[in-house]
Amino acid sequence: MNIETHNGNNIKIAEIISEEIILRTTEDGLQLLGDLYYQGFDRIIIHEKNITPDFFDLKNGIAGDILQKFAQYRMQLTIVGDFSKYTSKSLKDFIYESNKGNQINFLSSTKEIF
Repeated sequence: MNIETHNGNNIKIAEIISEEIILRTTEDGLQLLGDLYYQGFDRIIIHEKNITPDFFDLKNGIAGDILQKFAQYRMQLTIVGDFSKYTSKSLKDFIYESNKGNQINFLSSTKEIF
């Protein structure tokens, strides 16, 4: 796993670069959050391919547990990927509602951030 640092508008952003799944469990999310928080990052970008597919099945609670940690620590999280492949109405609604705020966002590319 590599971390690419982006700076803009007095915000330090960590973009996770990896070919592996980084987030499988709530503990993985908390570890990543803690590591980057203590390195002074204000926001984290992680790509959908680096998150377990189970995250996108809202019934199992993995997404809720992980995202709650980010909200508690007020660390902004952007998940970048192609979410059109997910057919769950509840997931689509969740993404829509998340994107109304600033805490958790689901975007199709990093170009939408910068």
